[in-house]
Amino acid sequence: MGGSLGDSTLTEGARIETSQRMPWVDAAKGICIILVVMMYATYNTGEHTGKVGFLHYAIGFATPFRMPEFFLISGLFLSNVIARPWRRYADRRIIHYLYFYGLWALISICLKIGIFSGRPDQMLLDLAWAVVQPYGVLWFIYMLAVFSLAAKLLWRVNMPHWVVILVAAVLQMTGYVSPSYLVTQFFAYFVFFYLGYAAAPLVFRIVAFSERHWRLSLVGLGIWAIANYLLVFSPGYALHPAEMQMGLAAIPPVHLFLAVAGTFALCVMGALFVRSPRFEWLRWIGEHSLVVYVAFTIPMSIIRGILQWSGLISDVGILSVVVFAGSLVSPLILYSLVRWTGYGTFLFERPGWARIPIEKSVAYN
Repeated sequence: MGGSLGDSTLTEGARIETSQRMPWVDAAKGICIILVVMMYATYNTGEHTGKVGFLHYAIGFATPFRMPEFFLISGLFLSNVIARPWRRYADRRIIHYLYFYGLWALISICLKIGIFSGRPDQMLLDLAWAVVQPYGVLWFIYMLAVFSLAAKLLWRVNMPHWVVILVAAVLQMTGYVSPSYLVTQFFAYFVFFYLGYAAAPLVFRIVAFSERHWRLSLVGLGIWAIANYLLVFSPGYALHPAEMQMGLAAIPPVHLFLAVAGTFALCVMGALFVRSPRFEWLRWIGEHSLVVYVAFTIPMSIIRGILQWSGLISDVGILSVVVFAGSLVSPLILYSLVRWTGYGTFLFERPGWARIPIEKSVAYN
């Protein structure tokens, strides 16, 4: 049964919906997933050790733009599919993400709460809440489905882009924290997803310019990095074992500006990295970024727990690096084993029963 997974894999379903992949997009996604796994691994290690290590500064620098970049890239090619019939659109942009969210939420909750913590009652409660409230790290997958639905509805009523972006930006700058995690994350990140959709031509022009003028692009990235660093680590910032408090970058308009600037900067970085074949690994990781995202927390907790118990590594910075590296690589090993053996394909491939049947007459849309 060995061989490659089908077109409904997590990687393929999240694949840029064009006839040909853009390597710089995958490279940018590779940077993003590395920063995301690094953040969770570092904060998880810091929380359980009560200490701050050198990786805390790296993830602190990336705080304004880390998740906004993921959402912006997810919206970049939405214009290619937004006009599809509802059934086709919902299958690829909503049901697709909800399947993998539901599957991995079930696996995570059953393992962490039902087995490791031995609390089946809490497990059932968490499973019920996961239907209406994004669960843990998987909130990103959940919100991709929600954002895709919102964008389709806004397209149906022909809402002007500038109106949506203005309203979404205001919502983001309010910093509103709702009792509903879904609402909180919608306020915080919808503007970046929609900006990727609406401003895609601008992003492509910027990337094309950076590819032609790479030296000038390096200068621009240097200026951006210095400005981002100075605003994040300005007076008022504080690093804690499990969180980051920014300085001037915490001011809502500044935070939004840095988030947008950072997302554009990572796109340019992706374009510069793929100039060299030595960074093919980064593009490959980006191509499989969602495979990493859904599965990295389980090995993260196991690796960190074993290393802490063994006492082999006492420095929290080095411990964070080892936990981060193991968390990043483990899902990719699992994915490769699934491809090789053909067993467990449901982990990364959406089965037929989880798809909306599409009539052949409209299958090309």
